[in-house]
Amino acid sequence: MRFSKRTQWDTGESELAGAHRERLTAGLQIADLTASNPTRCGFNYPEDLLCALTDSAAFDYVPDPRGSKAAREAVCRYYSSHGAVIHADKILLTTSTSEAYGHLFKLLCDPGDAVVVPQPSYPLFDFLADLEVIQVQYTPLVYDHGWQLDLEGLRQRITPHTRAVVLVHPNNPTGHFTSVEEAWRLAAICREHGLALIVDEVFLDYPMSEPGNELSGDRGSFVSRDLGVLVFIVSGISKICGLPQMKAAWLVAVGPGSDEAMARLEVISDTFLSMNAPVQRALSVWLDGRGGIQGQIRERVQQNLAELDRLLAFQPEGLGLVNRLKVEGGWYAVLRVPAIKDDEETARELLDLGVWVHPGYFFGMGRSGWLVVSLLGPREDFSRGVGVLIEYFLRNHNCNVIG
Repeated sequence: MRFSKRTQWDTGESELAGAHRERLTAGLQIADLTASNPTRCGFNYPEDLLCALTDSAAFDYVPDPRGSKAAREAVCRYYSSHGAVIHADKILLTTSTSEAYGHLFKLLCDPGDAVVVPQPSYPLFDFLADLEVIQVQYTPLVYDHGWQLDLEGLRQRITPHTRAVVLVHPNNPTGHFTSVEEAWRLAAICREHGLALIVDEVFLDYPMSEPGNELSGDRGSFVSRDLGVLVFIVSGISKICGLPQMKAAWLVAVGPGSDEAMARLEVISDTFLSMNAPVQRALSVWLDGRGGIQGQIRERVQQNLAELDRLLAFQPEGLGLVNRLKVEGGWYAVLRVPAIKDDEETARELLDLGVWVHPGYFFGMGRSGWLVVSLLGPREDFSRGVGVLIEYFLRNHNCNVIG
């Protein structure tokens, strides 16, 4: 049987993944520094959370390709809380941000076209691009006293086949918010080359509070940034409400050409009609009640970030084998570590010590010198895992371990 080349992926289990599976199967202890699912991190959810799915009005099926108006108006209220005014007609509901990306790639690209994506970033863009038969052109985020877009490098990645630039705001895993100044300079490039801008804002509600991270317009939604280009914003309740299993997301279109874009997207969505009625009915309840879970997540992330910094401070003065890079938002931290071996080998050795961590290359960083840790996990597990991680590097450099 012949299958399409777009699905010709290497899906075999890596040695690292296999070792993790075997450790789990054996029941051995693991401090998970990759935790990304809030429902498995010990947060308290309302006992009546699922009651919203039992609304009998969901029996009245109205197949609106943009999603029910009541649900879209709930999304409008969400953006209003961010100081952004948007009309429900500019919103289209999807089951996930991945589906939203798929719709947008269909809208903007013909087979063989390309999108530019700053990296480090999500590891899923390659798969989404393959399925839409397009290319991803990666351009680096650079670090110099904080992360920033390399706009000249981005410009150099643009070809006659480029159709859009994709941003994650704040970036995952670096936590970089695209500043207003960066956005304006990027918009000028988009106007010059006739490109759309796609902005993923799933972590928008999780800014970090630490010295140098002032609250400003740099942390605001792109919905309220009048950039003079066609902008699509994607988001959803996976992060906003800590509910990845409920499969509810959306995209917003603003700027020149947004009316025609929405008309075309409506046809794309009408072809699938994947958003189910009970979730649409419940969306307003979940969005309006998001404050409880968000407060817990923010507190956990801030506490774990502080614990990370506390443990890093135990390193011998002037040595600094493990360094935490500046982070502005989200719930991950990037660590710069000695580049003496491949990070996958480092991750495997840490796993043997009971710590599960992401090698940086998973997000598009180099093959050595980078680790990514989630700040979402339970505090005791996080502290224990980070302590073992730091001791590992000190021991491998013949230094005294932390106390």
